[in-house]
Amino acid sequence: MVTVKVYSTPICPWCIKAKEFLTENKVKFKNINVAEDEKARNDMVERSGQMGVPVIEIGKEMIVGFDESKIKKILKL
Repeated sequence: MVTVKVYSTPICPWCIKAKEFLTENKVKFKNINVAEDEKARNDMVERSGQMGVPVIEIGKEMIVGFDESKIKKILKL
């Protein structure tokens, strides 16, 4: 199974939706709170080119924002 990471903040509504979607589809993921983890935040910005959240990393793919159709396609849901 591919590794899934969600770079998020606790108050971001799209982050919450993304995590709920993954949970509902029984996709295991690691949540990374970039509001508290400066190193992870810097890594996210460097790798995705974006400051906004959520950034969802699925294997080697980076998805900026909650793009449900793209997530479904990559995870074959």
